[in-house]
Amino acid sequence: MSQNATGTRILKSWDEKDFTEADGRKLTSSAIAYSYTGAIEGDGVQQYVMFYRAEDSTTFVGLEQIVGRLDGRSGSFVLQHTGELTGDTAEVTWTVVPGSGTGELAGLTGTGGFTATHEEAGNATYRLDYSFE
Repeated sequence: MSQNATGTRILKSWDEKDFTEADGRKLTSSAIAYSYTGAIEGDGVQQYVMFYRAEDSTTFVGLEQIVGRLDGRSGSFVLQHTGELTGDTAEVTWTVVPGSGTGELAGLTGTGGFTATHEEAGNATYRLDYSFE
């Protein structure tokens, strides 16, 4: 049976570096750290690769490892992110990477995501619909 987890992810750090740029378009990599409260309690570290278009929109993909607790179960798991930033709003979907759960989170599967704005300084309300194999 699927369960729903919600809470807040709080930006702790963001380190972004360009690795190519031409004609107003660029590729960057970002190392980011978050803390989680709510159904997920713990810390996440992630790496994004981002493509900035000339017309003020960005596509990005990445992986994030979260270490902590999910609804009282301890361990870690990895989320695969896919997102789009248009203007000041980022829409992100994520999927639990199969086989990434450890400890009491072994067998975790799920999908979810969040919406974040520049006004919220990278903080967002997340959702994760999950189950165990």
